[in-house]
Amino acid sequence: MNAPRPPGDHGDLRARGDIGGRDDLDVLLRRFYGAAFADPLIWPFFTEIAGTDLEVHLPRIADFWERALFRTAAYGRDAFAPHAALHTARPLTAAHFGRWVQLWHASVDGLHRGPLAERAKAQGERIALAMLRRLAGPAATTGGGGGGFVPLAALELRSVA
Repeated sequence: MNAPRPPGDHGDLRARGDIGGRDDLDVLLRRFYGAAFADPLIWPFFTEIAGTDLEVHLPRIADFWERALFRTAAYGRDAFAPHAALHTARPLTAAHFGRWVQLWHASVDGLHRGPLAERAKAQGERIALAMLRRLAGPAATTGGGGGGFVPLAALELRSVA
């Protein structure tokens, strides 16, 4: 009989430790976007509407997360403007942002554990809620407690690297 796994141990996708730098962010972001591009709820925003070129997008978004977590990268872009353009083309809802948060949590949890991993998840939730409220108004409902975003920590994503 096997002993129960400790929290954060996802079998073959065991957490490797905390997010350590840009290389870890690159792997994490590829994993996340692999899941997001395959997700039936949010993939159209990335592919059909935005026409995201992942090889162009990844260095920019890695700069964003490197600045958010390590304060080491220069990110001088307006992160809200592309989301506002998407919202104009097709409204972004709490369900869309909630799925983004779920996939983000699952991607982080599948690879990392530690203070920076927790900060990345919390920052993702704050960003999603702030974007939703800016797009839909300050009274925008998230459909539930905890920001309305329920992390799927138990979801095990296949490696997309």
